[in-house]
Amino acid sequence: MLPVISFLKDGKERHVNEIKDSVAEIFGVTTEEREILLPSGGSKLFSNRVAWAIAHLKMAEVIESPKRSYYRITDSGKKLLKDPPERITLKYLDNFPVFKQKREGWRKEEQDTPENDQETFSSKTPDELIESGYYKIRNELAIELLTKIKTLSPEFFERLVIDLLLKLGYGGSKIDRAEVTGRSGDEGIDGIIKEDKLGLDVIYVQAKRWENSVGSQEIQKFAGALQGQRAKKGIFITTSTFTQPALDFVQKIDSKIILIDGKTLSEFMIDNNVGVSLKNTFEIKKIDTDYFTED
Repeated sequence: MLPVISFLKDGKERHVNEIKDSVAEIFGVTTEEREILLPSGGSKLFSNRVAWAIAHLKMAEVIESPKRSYYRITDSGKKLLKDPPERITLKYLDNFPVFKQKREGWRKEEQDTPENDQETFSSKTPDELIESGYYKIRNELAIELLTKIKTLSPEFFERLVIDLLLKLGYGGSKIDRAEVTGRSGDEGIDGIIKEDKLGLDVIYVQAKRWENSVGSQEIQKFAGALQGQRAKKGIFITTSTFTQPALDFVQKIDSKIILIDGKTLSEFMIDNNVGVSLKNTFEIKKIDTDYFTED
């Protein structure tokens, strides 16, 4: 935040892009680094950090925005720069009563944050904290999903896999377009799903509800089963992982075999609402500056 307000010390109105360029130069942020996205891909990390630095300084009323995307220093900001700190933190801005009052709603969240995590909490923008919390919940859900799947029967797992593949776009009617084989003599094929509505191409599926990693030998057997069906496409899904030889093997054969491990399986299930349901929805809103523009 100090580089932002220091750039505005001359009192001139500066566009947000000028501020970003100045901050990037001070910190040596490269052009490539400025393009790095937040995990959600919704915005750029660098721009997000600068935007929240500006937002916090505005909350403290040490800078102001006379018009959209332009900022300038206030008299309070000029007083700050007469004896500036080494760095401006949220704790430092608490010295400004107006900032402290506006920020009061954040207090509980900070108090509930473990002591060893408070520095990390304070260094992240609210957007990053939301994303961090989201991915923590998502990861915990993924682990819970796999744990639940492993308690169920192999037959249920085979049906689950077909349900997921239908959700992934091979869908339509399960009766018309997918089949769980799951019978002796199926040569390692647990399911069959049509790739298109006319059934011009068929994908064979094998599902392994395993704890141990799946090795190349199992993949070779599956590849052999595909050849026996004169098939060229297959999907091998497991609740565990694949060994490196197994991953290497599928790169060397003519048949197209997709390997889906437990982590990827749980992510697909979450993204496609298989075995999960919506708990909460939160809307993040911002000021509509066009609405407040006077003629």
